[in-house]
Amino acid sequence: MTINEAQQTIDNWIKTNGVRYFSELTNTAILMEEVGEVARIMARKYGEQSFKESDKNVDLGDEMADVLFVLICLANQTGIDLTEALQKNLEKKTIRDAQRHKQNEKLK
Repeated sequence: MTINEAQQTIDNWIKTNGVRYFSELTNTAILMEEVGEVARIMARKYGEQSFKESDKNVDLGDEMADVLFVLICLANQTGIDLTEALQKNLEKKTIRDAQRHKQNEKLK
């Protein structure tokens, strides 16, 4: 599935299953909540925190998909073509960081 197809699929899902989009502000708050859930899993799986019993069966991929879903909702609501935005962002990073990471001693 391309990014554009994902945007179209989610827009169709919202219109058929979700009734309508939540407001942009509500979706921003939901996005932060979902990112927090990913952070919690990362802290437990890759960091020093231990899993709570209720966290032991969490699915990191599913939580990341929740983040992507809400981000795509926000893009759809605000008229952002994420394919175009990502391409422009990568061009910016390529120019800006052409030598930056190669010269970073911490990455060697």
